[in-house]
Amino acid sequence: MSTSFQNIKGTFDILPDAYTDDGGTRVAASAEWRHVEATVRDVMRRHNFEEIRTPVLEPTELVARGVGESTDIVQKEMFAFERSDTQYVLRPEITAPVVRSFLQHHLDQRGGVQKLFYIGPCFRAEQPQKGRYRQFHQFGIEVLGADQPRADAETIAVLMAVCEALGLSDLRLRLNTLGTPERREEYVAALQDYLAPHADELSETSRRRLEQNPLRILDTKVEHEQALLRDAPTLIDFVSDESLAHYDEVKGLLGDLGVEYDEDPHLVRGLDYYTETTFELEHPGLGAQSALAGGGRYDRLAEVLGSDDPVPAVGFAAGMERLFLALDAAKADRPGAATPDVFIAALGDEAEAWCFRTAQELRAGGLHVAHDLMGRSLKAQMKEANRQNASYAMIIGGNELEAGAATVKEMESGEQEDVPFDDLVEYLTSPAESA
Repeated sequence: MSTSFQNIKGTFDILPDAYTDDGGTRVAASAEWRHVEATVRDVMRRHNFEEIRTPVLEPTELVARGVGESTDIVQKEMFAFERSDTQYVLRPEITAPVVRSFLQHHLDQRGGVQKLFYIGPCFRAEQPQKGRYRQFHQFGIEVLGADQPRADAETIAVLMAVCEALGLSDLRLRLNTLGTPERREEYVAALQDYLAPHADELSETSRRRLEQNPLRILDTKVEHEQALLRDAPTLIDFVSDESLAHYDEVKGLLGDLGVEYDEDPHLVRGLDYYTETTFELEHPGLGAQSALAGGGRYDRLAEVLGSDDPVPAVGFAAGMERLFLALDAAKADRPGAATPDVFIAALGDEAEAWCFRTAQELRAGGLHVAHDLMGRSLKAQMKEANRQNASYAMIIGGNELEAGAATVKEMESGEQEDVPFDDLVEYLTSPAESA
């Protein structure tokens, strides 16, 4: 069977089995996604985070103000549209929506620091490539209401804990401080003064950034621009003593936790809301664009979004598609698809009716049950039980109905025995004791 309809370029389907997309990238099976999501949720539970879910549709102004008008995301990567004179956007990231929700619902009134996590899809109109999609998925955390360095260190520790729980190693954590917006403006002016005489040597993208968002030039991957930046002013020289003290304490806390890091004075993030601590986590299996996750502190974002009072905050976001690429490169263990505890094979109309009812009773007892819906032969049904890798096959025909006992076959050993109908749930849920 086939259809002329295809998924939109830059998107993908998550199927019961893994497959390779048109670009040659492996798309993980749904069981693998569930495993990663369950691992994330378990790590979040252990670190006392609560889940938040926000709409994928947000006001365009929220994203423009939150992420920054001059960022690549707002300039050219948003899926935006107008309806009834209102501008909407499919969220390109989730931090600004979470802060919007925090303010709208007065979550500060719950008392204490709000530790929130999320898992969900985002959308960016960028050129699809390996590990980069127009619809992609992120998980992340936001710690709202804490201005202490401990919050920064714990944020990084949570990210490292997720990676450890998934079996990822060989990671590189890059760390920097951006200081306050006021000091950063002084640095931007110095950087522009340094780069202006070299404007003709810059790429078209960097020339545009020189006018609109000079800090983004620090993140260039162009070799001759990287060489030019070696003699450029460094942001750390413009950071206040207070910001440096905060940064030093974060580094000390990471050292106490045994978290290794590399300081990178050129590390900036592609979002304007970051202040103070910023970081990226890289994995070599991701190639040139090796970032797996990133984050930092954003103490001014709430005010940018209209809050009368500042809300100190720190968080991270990780790309799940990039996480799967890293897991592939690391050859990390992957869970297989769930297999039935028992496959019920029925012979005859009366047996099929009995099996249909009994399947529901077994499921109510906690069992994973499959059964035939096509009226096939016993041979075909047993072949299907084997294909689905069922632990047991339960055969029901006229003789079994008359005797009040099912023929139960252990698929791996081939051994079988008759089990009274009333004992089926107990037998199938505790096979070791019943054998």
